Amino acid sequence: MFGLALSIGGLGALATWLALSPLAGMVTIWAIFIGWGQYFHNGGDTAALKNTIVCSLFGSVLAGIAFALITQVGLGGASLAVNAAVWVGVTVFILVMGASIPALSVIPSAVYGFAATAAYAIHAGEDLSAAGNTLAMDFSNPVIVVSLSIIVGALFGLASAKVAGMISGGGDD
Repeated sequence: MFGLALSIGGLGALATWLALSPLAGMVTIWAIFIGWGQYFHNGGDTAALKNTIVCSLFGSVLAGIAFALITQVGLGGASLAVNAAVWVGVTVFILVMGASIPALSVIPSAVYGFAATAAYAIHAGEDLSAAGNTLAMDFSNPVIVVSLSIIVGALFGLASAKVAGMISGGGDD
């Protein structure tokens, strides 16, 4: 346990510095930690790395699609709440149905990606008018920022597991 605590503590400090300094605006520390936690929750191995990244990005992209639909495609004068509910319902249905494809089968990771992207977009304003441009190909796009953050987090998870193994001599401590 000491090796893992030391590894995650040290790498957590590095990840925080990266998110607040050279990578500021490109990643968020909270989404890095979501990806990091998923890596361990999904098994802490190469399959976990793949599942964390692929499934989280699937969820993030679907959230981006939901926000594009919410902000760009009205439903015949429906209120924002009804419009949002319909498009979230449709995209979450697709998220769950996507789990029938083996590469997308880890539904919790897809939900974390969706939720983190939605949270990042919603912080722009209650009316969603400034929810970020989920169609932009730059760092104003919540899908890009959250996806990159989760990838970085999953890679930090892998690195922390390897460093912990080196500290503890390769065994569980």
